[in-house]
Amino acid sequence: MITLDKYTKANIRLEELLSLNDTNLDKEIIEVSDIIEKYEEIHFPIGLPTLKEVIELRMFELKLKQKDLAKLLNVSASRVSEIFNGKREITLNIAKSLHKKLNIDSDIILQ
Repeated sequence: MITLDKYTKANIRLEELLSLNDTNLDKEIIEVSDIIEKYEEIHFPIGLPTLKEVIELRMFELKLKQKDLAKLLNVSASRVSEIFNGKREITLNIAKSLHKKLNIDSDIILQ
């Protein structure tokens, strides 16, 4: 198990190694990076975003409002609202539309 102290020292050493810009140190950079990665996987896990978060991100990127999303998905605005509020599950057709029209990964849709 990697301690906080070892993790902190690895971060400091990585900063030092990267500032040297020496390709002869690549092996040590990888070793130190592995220590950091293992610690962060345990203490700072990053999971998949929720479907709602991804839809909201796409809406922001495309400057869509809920009514615009409803038109894009061929559903009513109230249906989109119900889905966002967790009152209704998405249908297969909506899932397909989210994947095709908003390019949302199927793994996120199916979780």
